[in-house]
Amino acid sequence: MDNLETFYGPNAGYVLELYERFKQDPASVDASTRAVFAAWSPEGQVLEPAPFVRTESEPVAREVRSPNGSASSEQEMQEKVARVVAASALAHSIRERGHLGADLDPLGSEPPGDAALLAEAHGLSETDLMQLPPEVVGGHSAEGATNALEAINALRRMYSGTISYEFDQVKSADERKWLRDAVGLNLYHTVPTSKEVRMLLKRLTQVETFESYLQRILPGQKRFSIEGLDILVPMLDEIINGAFESETKEIIIGMAHRGRLNVLTHVLGKSYGAILAEFAHARHEEGVPLTDTFGFGWTGDVKYHLGAENILHENEEGMRVILAPNPSHLEFVNPIIEGMTRASQEIRSAGGSPVQDVDNALPILIHGDAAFPGEGVVAETLNLWHLRGYWVGGTIHIIANNQVGFTTLPEDSRSTHFASDLAKGFGIPIIHVNADDPRSCLTAVRIAHAYRDQFHKDVLIDLVGYRRWGHNEGDEPAFTQPRMYEVIRAHPTVRELYARRAEAAGDVSLEEADAMLKEAFATLEKAKREADEGLYDVDTQESEENEGDNFLYATPEPISDEQIREFNAELLSWPQDFSLNPKLARMLQRRASTLGPEGGIDWGQAEALAFATILANGTPIRLTGQDTERGTFSHRHAVLHSQDGDTYIPMQHLQQAHASFSIYNSPLSEVGALGFEYGYSVHAPETLVLWEAQFGDFANVAQVIIDQFIASGRAKWRQDSSLVLLLPHGYEGQGPEHSSARLERYLQLAAEENWRVANCSTSAQYFHLLRQQAATLRDCRRPLVVMTPKSLLRHPLSSSRLQDLTEGHFQPVIDDVKAHANPRRIRRILLCTGKVAIDLLSHESRMQSEDTAIVRVELLYPFPLEQLKKVIASYPEAREVAWVQEEPHNMGAWKYVVARLAPLVEDKLKLKLNIISRPDRSSPAAGFWDLYTAEQEYIIAEASGLPLKQPGEEHVR
Repeated sequence: MDNLETFYGPNAGYVLELYERFKQDPASVDASTRAVFAAWSPEGQVLEPAPFVRTESEPVAREVRSPNGSASSEQEMQEKVARVVAASALAHSIRERGHLGADLDPLGSEPPGDAALLAEAHGLSETDLMQLPPEVVGGHSAEGATNALEAINALRRMYSGTISYEFDQVKSADERKWLRDAVGLNLYHTVPTSKEVRMLLKRLTQVETFESYLQRILPGQKRFSIEGLDILVPMLDEIINGAFESETKEIIIGMAHRGRLNVLTHVLGKSYGAILAEFAHARHEEGVPLTDTFGFGWTGDVKYHLGAENILHENEEGMRVILAPNPSHLEFVNPIIEGMTRASQEIRSAGGSPVQDVDNALPILIHGDAAFPGEGVVAETLNLWHLRGYWVGGTIHIIANNQVGFTTLPEDSRSTHFASDLAKGFGIPIIHVNADDPRSCLTAVRIAHAYRDQFHKDVLIDLVGYRRWGHNEGDEPAFTQPRMYEVIRAHPTVRELYARRAEAAGDVSLEEADAMLKEAFATLEKAKREADEGLYDVDTQESEENEGDNFLYATPEPISDEQIREFNAELLSWPQDFSLNPKLARMLQRRASTLGPEGGIDWGQAEALAFATILANGTPIRLTGQDTERGTFSHRHAVLHSQDGDTYIPMQHLQQAHASFSIYNSPLSEVGALGFEYGYSVHAPETLVLWEAQFGDFANVAQVIIDQFIASGRAKWRQDSSLVLLLPHGYEGQGPEHSSARLERYLQLAAEENWRVANCSTSAQYFHLLRQQAATLRDCRRPLVVMTPKSLLRHPLSSSRLQDLTEGHFQPVIDDVKAHANPRRIRRILLCTGKVAIDLLSHESRMQSEDTAIVRVELLYPFPLEQLKKVIASYPEAREVAWVQEEPHNMGAWKYVVARLAPLVEDKLKLKLNIISRPDRSSPAAGFWDLYTAEQEYIIAEASGLPLKQPGEEHVR
């Protein structure tokens, strides 16, 4: 009972009535209530000691007395309580739903409104409110008010003006109080000096002039103008300045193309001349070849997708500001920004878990009003904010609200009142603000940044403006929104409005405002002349064809038998008082016996040993994915759980580790989780970052991240990544969604050495592949896509010996040792990759097959043509080469392989080239066990030369 704001409705009315009794006669309330009221006021202020305090117990008076001592009627008392209750309810409605009546639209549309915001809806008149004390409204609005009406009006100005708030969804009472204080005390709504007014007007002038100049010299050219949301640039300025004062070292911004050019030049410092030169070069974006200008592996991107970075305050301790590149897929940059931020915040240079400082880097995400509720990646990214593997200490979100998405109005694009409503489900405070009120907009970002600094949580600003042109400058928006654009054409810009206000306040004369315009135009004219004179080169890239050797054959540091034994012993150790599940303890201890001559190192053990050697060499590791700590197939167990609920990660306790190791189970997400890891990999170039799909089939949920970023980010933006994708793949009768990682898609995307694609058949191969990938971090970073096994995880023919780890290396092609005992007897060469190779090698027909060689292609891209040429040539009597795959004929590696093998096998070597596979299918695998079995037996029988029982058509090229 120490604060009236904790009471609402009848409770508040009852407490106030008791307090009124106490003020008239302290003896009229019971002793415990009297003790509270003696040091209490509805504002939560400490009062002077009451003049009458009785310590002995006394009965509570049964009647309420008026100031002159006469008894009030029961009806009067009830009416007074009812008015108090109604006033309290009205105040609560304004705090909770004031945004529904706020003046947020620069174009002047009526707010949606809510009856609960009207005094009449609560049975109150202005007269009633004037007769009530301000304490019934409570909070900061009552401070300085003489009655409830004045307090209500103050409350409306706070919550239903050109800035408004939604805080009720915030779960923490402390945070809600902080937010209410920030609003009620005007802590962040400062009155600018004349100098500050001029600075802001100059900034708005630069923003507007840049756009109007481009429109004048390049009418109809796409630039996705910021006009209508011009204040976004000063808002970013304000956040950046506040972050510098908070000693933030890095700000990482993600946004779509709307306003990007303006942000690039005015926030990131990209010169006008460079942007104008790109416009002059725009014809090349329409497909004109530039083979003499652009190098190997570099295609570039349109100017409104590009990123940049800038170091601010270089004379002091500098702060880096980054705008990440983003394709037209709008919100898909969101998780990438969060991953980059997490990478910036972590120190990974010592063994154990990384050390995180969330104040080191600040992420800012600028969303579209149609995309924020419309694209699921937004919700996936918001869901990451409080997860231990993904937390970044809060993100400042800004919805750049045009009130239209391309040509679609809100009533057709979302099922909520506001574009920001999705955030309420995550308990994120929301600030709505009118983009034509610069002061309120700056207040919004000050509150947002202070909240993030204080509580390290997400906060969102809904910046409501408009779009002066169409979706792009070549569109005619009046075709679909004629009334809206009739208003927009007549509506003054925010610079004009602010200049008028500044002139009226005596801060800036109209002549000064005109001089600012002329200066901004002159600066742009000068930049245009320089661009026309060729002083700014369009970004190109020198050829990198000589990187191939490093890309394929990076050499890891050698490793000895003794080191492997030491690592193995440490990985199989845990504290004595750690009560590990007995069954799991026995499973893990089996690994202690696999380093002898009999071998038996399975996939999980080989991976753990590879990680240990990589950490010993000083390379940090981050591994995430669904159920990754244990492994989908219970093969990893990198995080041990005691019977008491404690956890222990042996990899974080290696004596020889010189870098950190982190592993996290991800949420049930592919887009958000994979995007996060890509961003982390980009921003932590020295770190081996791995993402594991629960099944490879599910990776296609994240196809945008794979296509637009991982596969092509380097060619478009020079954005290097070394992310490893672990995609469980293999046909074992588990149906269409648990069989295929869609290998064909990764091969289709492979070009210009953009990544490696591998399908290993032994644990030693996987061991060497991981170590080689870590070695490429030094000078030739590329992603790695691995088709990982399921049934092969513990298969004897896939297990390895100690010597295979310490003496071997990764082999792009593994020849048939048995066949080489008598190569001239070989008439048929079977080429295959991954699990089907083990199926063929372990089949009973293998013992009788004397004329067939089984050759494993472990690296699919870059395609090892030279190695295959040597292997095929080593069988001089061969008459046929057959590609064997489990996947349907129209899937898997066949279409990719045949284009590369046919010129060699058929044209040069004059051999037949056949394909053995499942028939063409629309679904990757059968859902019926008997059909799966028949198809699998058919593939093995045809490959082994056995009698066939055809389940479907045969494919022979």
